[in-house]
Amino acid sequence: MASNLDARIEAARKKAEQATARLQALEAKANAEARKLDTRRKVILGALLIDEAEKDERFARALIALLERISRDQDRKAFEGWPPPSPSQTASEP
Repeated sequence: MASNLDARIEAARKKAEQATARLQALEAKANAEARKLDTRRKVILGALLIDEAEKDERFARALIALLERISRDQDRKAFEGWPPPSPSQTASEP
């Protein structure tokens, strides 16, 4: 009788471990999807800001001010040699 109870306990334990693993997998998937959406939003907003900075001097100044606020060296390096085009430069191009 004890072996039957032990087997049921072991089966329940295995089922609980499987459920925990499924839960962790679903949470990881949800987190990955949330990160992808966050990255997509940032890329879209960045592209909009750059596009608008090429057309409007106010946005160009705001973009330069934002770039000056970058504190991490590795982030700053991504923008080395990349001055945003000013609206006057864009307007004079054919």
